[in-house]
Amino acid sequence: MSSLDRKMDRILRREESGTARRGIKNRTLRKIFANKLSIAGFVIFAVIMLMCVCAPLFTQYSSTKVDLRSILEAPSASHIFGTDKIGRDIWARILYGGRVSIGVGFGSALIATVIGVSLGTICGYKGGWLDGVVMKLSEVLMAFPQMILVLILVTVTGQSLWNLILIFSVTGWPSMYRMARSQMLSIREEEYVQALKAFGIGSMRIAFVHMLPNAIGPIFVNVTLSTAMFILQEASLSFLGLGVPLEVATWGNILNVAQDLTILKDAPWIWLPTGIVVTLFVVSINFIGDGLRDATDPSQIG
Repeated sequence: MSSLDRKMDRILRREESGTARRGIKNRTLRKIFANKLSIAGFVIFAVIMLMCVCAPLFTQYSSTKVDLRSILEAPSASHIFGTDKIGRDIWARILYGGRVSIGVGFGSALIATVIGVSLGTICGYKGGWLDGVVMKLSEVLMAFPQMILVLILVTVTGQSLWNLILIFSVTGWPSMYRMARSQMLSIREEEYVQALKAFGIGSMRIAFVHMLPNAIGPIFVNVTLSTAMFILQEASLSFLGLGVPLEVATWGNILNVAQDLTILKDAPWIWLPTGIVVTLFVVSINFIGDGLRDATDPSQIG
């Protein structure tokens, strides 16, 4: 190696070390922070989550208290988003209702992920008759339009918060299963997996400890997208009067009043702020999911 080559190598190492000291060393975090839409999504998500979780700090009203002296009041200093047909404060209902709607979305996505990823990891690695049975079951569930299947199950089981979470979980795990299975089918052919087998390490340990972490990026992305989907489904069902019971404040139940044409035209403060909040929250989750997908995609290393 010539002296010029050695000098260029030293300059290159010095610049790389300077860049590492000035910036974020972790490639995934660096790509997430470089994505402006992802950062905007995180900010919107954090603000809405904080205000819903800490609702008593941001409103003095109850989400269920009826005040017949304040029926259909327009936005004012005392009720910043106005009141509904029985005098309940809309701002309070948005904050407290967000707790339920977000809880349904995250809870359903988490349960569906645990079921789908567990089955996908085992079946993708082991194969055999269990893989065939679970694959056929997932195909049967995915053959139905999901919203139609959810409506049928809600009609059969009845309206309640826990029934809704259970139904979303039952109808949502097949997509998680198929994604995890496809990842395992790809990873199990890697050389390190064959080496682990040669050392006599147990199948479940190889699958869950050594293989699954390498597929965790797409799983996180799918969790965010599923959460957004379940929140929208809850809002749709509650709008139709088939979701969480109407006495429970949720974003969908607030939007339910928009079925009344008079309310739709003459009292937009009842449904418009809620629709904006739902839209912002779902869009923020999608932005976060896009950022995670780009940051964890091995084909976009840089």
